Amino acid sequence: MINNSVKKFKEKWEINNNWQLIFPLIGLIICIYSGIKLSFKYLNFDLIINLLIGVILGFVIIKLCLFFINKLERKWIVKQRWELIRIFIVFGLTGSSSVFIGRPIIKFLGISKENLNVLLYWTIFVIISLLFYQIFLLLLGFIFGQFKFFWNFEKKMLRRIGLGKFIKK
Repeated sequence: MINNSVKKFKEKWEINNNWQLIFPLIGLIICIYSGIKLSFKYLNFDLIINLLIGVILGFVIIKLCLFFINKLERKWIVKQRWELIRIFIVFGLTGSSSVFIGRPIIKFLGISKENLNVLLYWTIFVIISLLFYQIFLLLLGFIFGQFKFFWNFEKKMLRRIGLGKFIKK
């Protein structure tokens, strides 16, 4: 029965090799971890209740990701459906990493909400985070084997913000 379920899962996601199952597993772990982190950050219940709510939130996040994967499947051109999971993992890690790196850089530059206008502080923080976002998107895209997809994504994004003249077609 379990073997049959795995076979159906592999067919649905167009997984040909067992090593490709690592990406749905990573996605599952990230979603449940995110749900648990959100639960502990915003709720103040007992440990077991927070864990339970976190796992439920994790499954809600999985459902949300699957919804977006189904919507974007027609828009994003990939060879196999499971590659969409890798793309979502790269987007998730990139967003988190750019903010994670942006904070220490702001601090290193001596910029804080106390010594700078709050609006200016957040503007600088967003600009620095966006710069690292672009770098991490390509780097993690390369690591996860999706460099071509993310390079095309970057070029499209740069054209939309008016920097297309610097990119060859």
